[in-house]
Amino acid sequence: MRIDVMTLFPEMFEGVFSSSILGKAKEKRLVTLNTVNFRDYSNNKHNTVDDYPYGGGGGMVLKPEPIFSAVEDVTAGLAYKPRIILMCPQGETFTQKKAEELSREDHLIFICGHYEGYDERIREYLVTDELSIGDYVLTGGELPAMVVVDSVVRLLPGVLGNETSAVTDSFSTGLLEYPHYTRPPKFRDWEVPEVLISGHHGNIEEWRRRQSLLRTWKKRPDLLDNIELTPKERKWLEEIKRNES
Repeated sequence: MRIDVMTLFPEMFEGVFSSSILGKAKEKRLVTLNTVNFRDYSNNKHNTVDDYPYGGGGGMVLKPEPIFSAVEDVTAGLAYKPRIILMCPQGETFTQKKAEELSREDHLIFICGHYEGYDERIREYLVTDELSIGDYVLTGGELPAMVVVDSVVRLLPGVLGNETSAVTDSFSTGLLEYPHYTRPPKFRDWEVPEVLISGHHGNIEEWRRRQSLLRTWKKRPDLLDNIELTPKERKWLEEIKRNES
């Protein structure tokens, strides 16, 4: 996968793109991560990328020319059109399902805004997607872009050491993930559930699924409205509700 990020602050991405899972993915050449300072594409002597909004009002608005030019430069000569994603509070709320969808693409371009907003022509005539990471406002689109990039790249084949990790993550199955334990089997007076050290894989899988249902019902019951459960899982859920009520 190739990912290009249009930003006024490329230095913000240096540590993120060279550390942890993203850094390892780059080393393995499973992803190419680039930043582009669209200020370099300004067409005025002061290199400004924003201007006052027509009609008045507070704040400054990002001009269309630098962003269009930066994206067109990055995509020049390509035989395909990449997904061009605007990080924006008005956008679709980012979810694990969206991360899985984007992870199937070959090329993503992210646009990180600042100031009051974007010239509407960027939204109408350049981008393919608008994404938000939540109902709150940040100073720019850089941090949201980092969140989305991290979420997408970890889903690429070969990025995670354990290929089942991404499949069983919270939200990937529709449920929250089950509890995890590791050595020692007894820490202070707290012991690992006996089923996990029993070696009986069928019982372990059943315990994990029941725990996922329990955790989801307790913490995010809204998720259960969109999940198709098996008859056995529906029975488990009814038992959980009776026992926990």
